[in-house]
Amino acid sequence: MNTHSKAQWLYLILVAITFIGGYFFLRAAYMVSNEFPFTQEIILIFLGTIATIVITALLLNKQTEVELKKEENIKYIELKTNFYVQFLDYVEEMLSKPTVTKADFMKLKALTHKLSLISSESFLERYHDFLNVFLKSSEDECFSELDINRISNELAELCLEIRNDLLSESGTKKEPLSKRVTKLIMNNTRLLKLKGEGKR
Repeated sequence: MNTHSKAQWLYLILVAITFIGGYFFLRAAYMVSNEFPFTQEIILIFLGTIATIVITALLLNKQTEVELKKEENIKYIELKTNFYVQFLDYVEEMLSKPTVTKADFMKLKALTHKLSLISSESFLERYHDFLNVFLKSSEDECFSELDINRISNELAELCLEIRNDLLSESGTKKEPLSKRVTKLIMNNTRLLKLKGEGKR
């Protein structure tokens, strides 16, 4: 149980104790007030006011929590979209250049690390295939028409994974790294490291 859940349970327990204690107190006061005119009515109005305030506070607290969660999810989707767009723009730029430089591969390494922060497992699997094709095609530091077609085919498959990642319900969930995802991230990084060593 995380800290937020513990705080919620503690809050609910305190509210329950307050309600129960307040009920018995006001019930006793209500019984004692039989002899005084209008006293019971005043106590009922007071009790209704307290109940209204507490219920309103609980509803507002829940509404605020939902709104904060929604805003957090929107920002997370925006972050994912931004990283994906950066990557697609990079590939477009590389395919239009006459030669591929060491600086271009450094940028690809940085983008790979960014994608590792937010991407789904299925995207990382497909990205590994894309890297294999992209790096093999760039061994002679330029892209032929055949290379561009192969990369475009892999990129099309990758775009499907991007679409699924952004539009699926899991797109807003920040899940802990599984062993499979960790292995994919390290393998993608290792591919780029080997490419960098080969260019020295």
